[in-house]
Amino acid sequence: MSIYVGNLSYQVTEDDLKQAFAEYGKVSRVQLPTDRETGRLRGFAFVEMETEDQETAAIEALDGAEWMGRDLKVNKAKPREPKSSPRGNWGGGGGRGDRRY
Repeated sequence: MSIYVGNLSYQVTEDDLKQAFAEYGKVSRVQLPTDRETGRLRGFAFVEMETEDQETAAIEALDGAEWMGRDLKVNKAKPREPKSSPRGNWGGGGGRGDRRY
């Protein structure tokens, strides 16, 4: 299981997160996604801990807590959904025939 941590300060570091979550158990991994174009942090992270009990304790303690001047959103991470086409399910273009308006 992985923990989603949202509404993070853009100045947060991997070490900051490790220290905050270490109170609830051993942190095995921290991911801080960055924007592809700017390289700037995206304001959320994923944290993995050794046991599910540790993750549950961290979620219960930190969800809604103020940290680094922000109210954290902490919950069980959802599996990544497959990307759809940029147009979604709208299909091809046109469809209006020769109508002008």
